[in-house]
Amino acid sequence: MNNNVSWVLIAAMSIVANGVGAQTLPARGVVLIVPFAAGGPSDALARVLGQSMSGHLGQTITIENVTGAGGTVAAAKAAQARPDGQTLLLAHVGQATSATLYRKLPYHPVDAFDAIGLIAEVPMTIVGRKDLPQKDIGELISHVRANKGKVSYANGGIGSASHLCGLLFMSVMGADMQTISYRGSGPAMIDILGGRIDVLCDQTTTTTAHIKSGAIKGYAVTMKSRVPSVPDLPTLHDSGLRDFELSIWYGLVAPKGTPKPAVDQLSSALRSSLKDPAFLKRLDEFGAQPVTQDRATPANFASYLRTEVAKWAPVIKAAGVYAD
Repeated sequence: MNNNVSWVLIAAMSIVANGVGAQTLPARGVVLIVPFAAGGPSDALARVLGQSMSGHLGQTITIENVTGAGGTVAAAKAAQARPDGQTLLLAHVGQATSATLYRKLPYHPVDAFDAIGLIAEVPMTIVGRKDLPQKDIGELISHVRANKGKVSYANGGIGSASHLCGLLFMSVMGADMQTISYRGSGPAMIDILGGRIDVLCDQTTTTTAHIKSGAIKGYAVTMKSRVPSVPDLPTLHDSGLRDFELSIWYGLVAPKGTPKPAVDQLSSALRSSLKDPAFLKRLDEFGAQPVTQDRATPANFASYLRTEVAKWAPVIKAAGVYAD
């Protein structure tokens, strides 16, 4: 065989092999299951992430909203999907708490999935009705401790972010509040705005505008550092509650058994999105804080998820709150 022809054939075979190796995901695209209704902040985050990752993957990412039972319906559907890289789940802190909160799950919240990586964290804020007499978080904590079970606390339902925040807040303070559950944080916020409830803990995405307008009173943020959108609010950590740190984190997982090349490709696309100025700008608009590159890896997220399960288990068990 002519040497020139041989090299042409070898080069052509190399191109074909590389092309096949690079295509680790199904050609029909990727479905990102979101355990929340369309139009909410989590859905919005998923859609801008999907748009950004699609560009890096060369694959279309379609959003599928699957609601119900605190996100466990969506997680069950994702866990049962074919592990070929076509299905992803937008996981959040409820993925960790469901391990203890729900007694009967058709899947294991950690072991049924392969981690792709963390995406972002959304800080929480402790807020009160605007005419609450306590001027700062120190006075509020003292008031709750002195009036155990009398201060009213709203949450958006069992397993919601506001519910989890309230459980941790009461656990660290060592004092209970009169807990009132709503069907969503929206109705809870309405009653705080109307002065019918004393205290609420909710994401900055829903509280910041009301704090700035003076419609509600901001007391503290739940991160260990101050939050740019509400820079005047102290942290609970600096206010004496040293064991308190809470953010509503979001990450990506895939069904257990997803091929490693597909996991690596998806994780790489996620990390590329976390360098994308357009995506980062949208996160800032949502009040979300992107994670660092080292946290957006499969190994880091898998470890973090197990840590979160261990963190929440004693809090939920001590509160004696469970869902079927």
